[in-house]
Amino acid sequence: MRRLPAAGILGGASFLLIGWAGLIVPSVIRQVQDGFAQSDAGLGVYYLIFAAAWAAGSFGGGIVTERLGRRRVLTAGAGLLAVGFAGLGLAPDWTAFLAAGVPAGLGAGLLDGGGNGLFLDLFTTGRGKALNLLHLFFSIGALAAPVTIGLLVEGGVPWQAILLATGLAGAPIAVLFALVAMPGGRRERTSATAPRAASPVLGSASARPRLSAPLLLLAVAIACYVASEVGVSSWLVRFLEPAPLATATLALSLYWAGIAVGRLVSSQLADRFDHRRFTLACALGLGATLLGAILAPWLPVSIGLFALAGVASGPIFPMIVALGGERYRDRSAAVSGFLGGTAVTGSIVYPPVMGFLSVSVGLTVAMLGNVALGVVCAVALLLAGRSAR
Repeated sequence: MRRLPAAGILGGASFLLIGWAGLIVPSVIRQVQDGFAQSDAGLGVYYLIFAAAWAAGSFGGGIVTERLGRRRVLTAGAGLLAVGFAGLGLAPDWTAFLAAGVPAGLGAGLLDGGGNGLFLDLFTTGRGKALNLLHLFFSIGALAAPVTIGLLVEGGVPWQAILLATGLAGAPIAVLFALVAMPGGRRERTSATAPRAASPVLGSASARPRLSAPLLLLAVAIACYVASEVGVSSWLVRFLEPAPLATATLALSLYWAGIAVGRLVSSQLADRFDHRRFTLACALGLGATLLGAILAPWLPVSIGLFALAGVASGPIFPMIVALGGERYRDRSAAVSGFLGGTAVTGSIVYPPVMGFLSVSVGLTVAMLGNVALGVVCAVALLLAGRSAR
């Protein structure tokens, strides 16, 4: 980590960008609703499209990396993100806005899954530290977005211009990914007579393949975590609607500041403990603090507990990726793509549903569902350890 290669620095920059990009629409959710005359259910549809495209990029990116190489995948990811967010900023109507969410999400997914695989190959030891530092950049981008965008919008900057500028920022990253040296990520195919290597999705190389229970449980854990994280991020400003926009976006930034702090501290501590137990403790802390934040009757206490929930949740994603990479060391691209894709699947399922729950049973009940997801994440991590043994 003392001599970080150029590809590692660029990977951090790309995660900074996708962290920022993922929080733009949640930060201007009120303006988007007013500008396109949409309800919470309508925004739920956008979140669904964006998350589905993100998942497709992450899932497919791992497979394509093993066939075509990491450089092409990461370059394409940055280019698609640039096109997508420029389209969001220039969209003349709601249909065009939804359509632009496809390349925006697809590009972010390719960068997400591809960046995790890149760091698994760059750092074969100390992966807990390396991946926490990588995701720290995501957190910094995410925490900077709400408060910065809130101030810009209140200062008179059109929210469409912010989306357009985000798209333009993806162009130089695409160019640099096409130039810097990096691990190729391509997987050499063995001959028909050679022994079959164990697959990260298939638990053995026997004639009768079976699903790997530990990896599937890690997939459940990371999907539930991301569903909870994105659920809070996407709807926190709306949940705090009685507060001024600057206060609500500040709360969202503090939540992501907590995630950044959690990942920074974890980068120094995680490798000193058993990775699974460390992650399990974080998941339990997430559920407890998030429950208090949602039910707290006083706004400052609620905001503070949301920040603590961020601290607890910060290490969970990178540590689960590290657990998968440690178990399947020779399939880093496939493992990172699989876990990244299943992670985003969680954001496909629940955060969009929260919009429909909001108009039926209330947003508070929908937010409590994020607590339940944190509990399921902890249970899956507990079972993953027992299954591995």
